[in-house]
Amino acid sequence: MPSYLKDNGLDPSVATVALALIGLFNVFGTYTAGSLGQRMPKRYILSAIYALRAVAIVIFLAAPLTPWSVYIFAATMGFLWLSTVPPTNAIVAQIFGVQYMSMLGGIVFLSHQLGSFMGAWLGGKLYDTTGNYDVVWWIAVALGVFGALINLPVRETAIVRAAPQAA
Repeated sequence: MPSYLKDNGLDPSVATVALALIGLFNVFGTYTAGSLGQRMPKRYILSAIYALRAVAIVIFLAAPLTPWSVYIFAATMGFLWLSTVPPTNAIVAQIFGVQYMSMLGGIVFLSHQLGSFMGAWLGGKLYDTTGNYDVVWWIAVALGVFGALINLPVRETAIVRAAPQAA
């Protein structure tokens, strides 16, 4: 985001405030998603989060780029950013049980880190190729829609396992 804002003529202080807002609103989004996850299906929460991310990006791209549009977008994305963690962890625990939670959480975390790396690298590559971040933004929108759709059919029930054999 800082490079995008700089390329569009905004002062670096706008990016600084935006990053701070993302961090601050992560707290509220994570808490809200965790609270909602105790009352409703987690797959719906995840689908809504990913869909709202896509909508937020589209609105951000359609709106005039001003410090206030950046701040509103940053707060919105901050709210939606880490809010996927509580419902994701809860689904993993419901499906696989808590016995393997650390290992499965690690796999989820590793895959997110690989995705983050690929996103940053691909974003830079596409910027170098096209001279702007437009394609990157629209890929983010498409991934939000994909994330929303792929979470809808998740069954939040434990995997049936065979009874252990007596030795």
